[in-house]
Amino acid sequence: MKKILSKSQFIDAYRKFLPYVKPYILWALLGIILTVPVGALDAVIAYFLKPFMDNVMVNKQENFAAMVPYIIVGFTLMQGLFIYCSALVNGYVGNKITLDIRRDLYNKLIHMDSAYFDRNNSGDIIYRYYNDADLASSGLINNMKLFLTRFFSSVSLIGVLLYNSWQLSIIAIGVLVILVLPLRVVRKKIKDIMNKTYTENASIISLYNEVSGGQNVIKSYNLHQHMNRRFEAISSQLFKLSMRLIRNTNWLSPTMHLVAACGVAIVIAFGGNLIINGTITSGEFVSFLTALMMLYTPLKAIGNNFIEVQKSIIALDRIYEIFNRETVEETDSRQNKKKLESIGSSISFTNLSFSYDGTRQILKNINLEVKKSQTVAFVGNSGGGKSTICSLLPRLYEWQSGDILIDGTSIRDYDICSLRDKISYVFQDNFLFNDTIRNNIMMVNPDATAEEIDKAIKNACLTDFINNLPDGLDTEIGERGALLSGGQKQRVAIARAFLKNAPIVILDEATSALDNKSEKVVQEALENLMKDRTVFVIAHRLTTIQNADVIVVINEGQIVEQGTHEELLKLNGAYSALYNTKLQIENRQKEIKA
Repeated sequence: MKKILSKSQFIDAYRKFLPYVKPYILWALLGIILTVPVGALDAVIAYFLKPFMDNVMVNKQENFAAMVPYIIVGFTLMQGLFIYCSALVNGYVGNKITLDIRRDLYNKLIHMDSAYFDRNNSGDIIYRYYNDADLASSGLINNMKLFLTRFFSSVSLIGVLLYNSWQLSIIAIGVLVILVLPLRVVRKKIKDIMNKTYTENASIISLYNEVSGGQNVIKSYNLHQHMNRRFEAISSQLFKLSMRLIRNTNWLSPTMHLVAACGVAIVIAFGGNLIINGTITSGEFVSFLTALMMLYTPLKAIGNNFIEVQKSIIALDRIYEIFNRETVEETDSRQNKKKLESIGSSISFTNLSFSYDGTRQILKNINLEVKKSQTVAFVGNSGGGKSTICSLLPRLYEWQSGDILIDGTSIRDYDICSLRDKISYVFQDNFLFNDTIRNNIMMVNPDATAEEIDKAIKNACLTDFINNLPDGLDTEIGERGALLSGGQKQRVAIARAFLKNAPIVILDEATSALDNKSEKVVQEALENLMKDRTVFVIAHRLTTIQNADVIVVINEGQIVEQGTHEELLKLNGAYSALYNTKLQIENRQKEIKA
């Protein structure tokens, strides 16, 4: 296994961290400077024991003895003040860096390609984009502060050791070298455990998200035991990993204690002889022994800090793995592509083929031309590729071969943001944000006037509904619009599309999940939205698209028929069979309801 916490990895970790430190470099330097007296004062306290022992314990000097309590309190107050200031400065720097990393990660997340969200579960996303920022920043800042404090403390204390006895110092420093050796063993064991722990933590966060989002399904199907079993399986794995980490690392601390104790024992054995033969005084020996104990003590507890540093380095690696992933939007922005200003004559799909996973073809050699202001309806078997075609138009996914052209120019040659500005998308299950109705509508056009908002609401058939709400447009609708019915959510989404006023509209089975009454109102709103626009409709109920300019039948990723409603019925082919089957089902449903 790859070694961890090597010198090169430390350098690489802090090299990656440096761009986030630069804006606060003066504060960071102040934090470093404050660690100097915090560490150095340890040596002052140890050194002070020499004159105390020699002047008070041996020579019985009363005046010096009277000063000792004030000196101790004074040094302690001074060190406490530096510790507080150091914590304050380093806390400020650490929190600002965490905020900056989270901001960059969040910005990266909202620009990630749609395929990224297909491949990664919500738990992994939350853990990596939120927790890793804090883990990397706080871990590296706190441990850097701890390292510097202990470094300056160690340098000062070694100075005290050498000042008091160079002979005993050789023994002490030799033991110090031995104390570092167990770290080489531990660093080979923990990286794999930590990576697996991250994965399991992400899985358990995903489980909580599923309980939150799927609680009605859990209750309706009595899935409590099933969900508990899944929780127990993940929790059990996390417990095993935690115990494995403890087994592989917690022997480090008692080993350090044993080595340190042996060092102290050897020093005492040799020190006694040096006192007897007059090489050093009792005060020098006590001062030396105290400095030695203060030097060894933090090293005995280094195991915990060692693990925390490793966690921070792994988190930072995971963060830069995300940063190094280039998105389509970032590529387009860097290439400074031209902006799409308007739709002149047509949108063409030429020899278009697409696969989500690189193996199974979803679309196969699609050829289709849509004139400006035409309404094109896609029908066909479930999973045939209808929604996929529409999702490629705003480049939610990137196709493998063929092209999509607007007025003869590939949409890949247009700036992606300007392309998406020209498209309004109304989904079957529209996502509404945990905000007010007003903000959910206006987010696509924050500068919209009151008249424009009222027009959008009217065209979306929302006027009566909003007028009956106590807070009107400022009504909070809950997470995912949970406080609204299906029809109400669809109409809010349609109002949002109206306010965007894009020349291209995509309707992805926008009424399929609604009852007849809601569908009638929503269908009226959709007809308002479709006027004078180029429209792509994915239809569930064929009766709603009979007036489309072109109906395209897609089965197994291929166009098998296209034409008007009347033309396709005359062919007596796939569309005719599909239409008659759907019509029989709809008539039967009406009879049952009657």
